[in-house]
Amino acid sequence: MNIKIRAVVFDMDGLMFNTEDLYDQVGQTILQKRGQEFTNELKLAMMGLPGPKAFEVLRSRCGLEESVEALQKETDEIFVDLLPDEIQTMPGLDSLLDLLEQQEIPKAVATSSHRRFAKRALGFFDLEPRFEFVLTGDDVERGKPNPDIYLLAATMLDLRPQQMLVLEDSHIGSRAAKAAGAVTIAVPTPHSADSDFSHVDHVATSLADKFIARLISKAR
Repeated sequence: MNIKIRAVVFDMDGLMFNTEDLYDQVGQTILQKRGQEFTNELKLAMMGLPGPKAFEVLRSRCGLEESVEALQKETDEIFVDLLPDEIQTMPGLDSLLDLLEQQEIPKAVATSSHRRFAKRALGFFDLEPRFEFVLTGDDVERGKPNPDIYLLAATMLDLRPQQMLVLEDSHIGSRAAKAAGAVTIAVPTPHSADSDFSHVDHVATSLADKFIARLISKAR
């Protein structure tokens, strides 16, 4: 791939942190209370969507009477208990951030999560100061798979989208990045390994994938 990138934008859930594991636990807890099961099909339908849209999928598919706001509140309450003991960074994240800083390549976060949760997750590892900025689902009217959040990131980085490398773990998120025109690498987890990533520029094994390191080494 003959590409020279000038900035890297990270998705957050499932890409930087193991929060997709925690979402599984939350989904199971919420649905078990209601005598239902949190299936892999349902998880994939929700993965990468902004919170309100994800909860609307949950309501629709499971026939829940609770509002989106009530489900978000219940989810937040469960997460408060889970996060301190169970959140972890994904393999290769620390070394990739170090490499980008050595190369003086700007980096940012663009997540579908709401700002309060993003700040909390990043805060566990004191990561927010290492990024130029953090964009969340609160910053755009249209969430992923629409390209808006990545187009906004490019504007804030003062770059053309084609000069930006986006790292995503989900089908929906990677579609948003490609729709924006960014160079897109998918880093699937076991949660998203069966998704269609035929539209991306490369599918990596992890954030420590040598392909990512080689691409970064050509930057600037």
